[in-house]
Amino acid sequence: MGASIMGEFGYERELVRALLRDQHPDLAELELRDVEGGWDNQQWRLGPELAVRLPRTERAPALLRTEQRWLPVLAERLPLPTPVPVRVGEPSDLFEHTWTITRWVDGEPADRAPITRADAAGTLAGFLGALHLRAAGDAPVSSTRGLPLASLRDGFGSSLEAVADEVDTDQARESWEKAVAAPTWNGPPIWLHGDLHPANVIVREGTLSGVIDFGDLCSGDPATDLSAAWILLPDGAASRFFDAYEVADEATIVRARGWAVLRALNLIAIGRNGRLGLPGGKPTWEPAGRAALERASA
Repeated sequence: MGASIMGEFGYERELVRALLRDQHPDLAELELRDVEGGWDNQQWRLGPELAVRLPRTERAPALLRTEQRWLPVLAERLPLPTPVPVRVGEPSDLFEHTWTITRWVDGEPADRAPITRADAAGTLAGFLGALHLRAAGDAPVSSTRGLPLASLRDGFGSSLEAVADEVDTDQARESWEKAVAAPTWNGPPIWLHGDLHPANVIVREGTLSGVIDFGDLCSGDPATDLSAAWILLPDGAASRFFDAYEVADEATIVRARGWAVLRALNLIAIGRNGRLGLPGGKPTWEPAGRAALERASA
């Protein structure tokens, strides 16, 4: 049996080189560089234009299959660079799961280089306007995204409790309860990125320049993605974003704010775990989450 998924660990570069020689030998001698970050997948930069992604959590192979199936279809209409799969690695004696070679998206993740320019509101609105079309009948459905917020009450409660000693829980709870009480989405299922947070968007010169990690791509209520108005954009830019996006009614905006509160709490919790040296922690996520919660709760 080849390498298997074991949780918190890193694959060796030699494994990646061996996989390339085995399945994509024309790319095997390109320069291979480690890339920091990643949650479900470990990533290397391959030459100047490509990246290699290997799954390292139990759910990651299925997420890669989602990207392999759907991102090439959707990317053609998206106005920002995305990590479109260009080659697929199949399970083998060397490695028992699928893996992917994608386009490299140049820039820094927003958890390391936050968006600072207000005109990013228009860029984000243009991206989501292009993505948010009626989903295909066989589009993925998520158990945690694109749903009515009432179904996530338990998750909100535990997330709020986890950081209750460090944040203003009253404001966060008020925004959440308003969102739960708002009318639910009654339109058709819409294509969603599903995981728009600072580590999954790319920044250059202070503005949004790419969107990555489409493994949670799914269909449902666009409010999930619209939470990015508070999660990603600088103070005061949310109203500018919704003006540019144009098609969100008041109920959708209220739900989006609730999603933003929920996602910000998760960012803070994961970031705090990183600060404390606990498994699965990402220290750069804590300041990003705190800033997002402040914006979403205001």
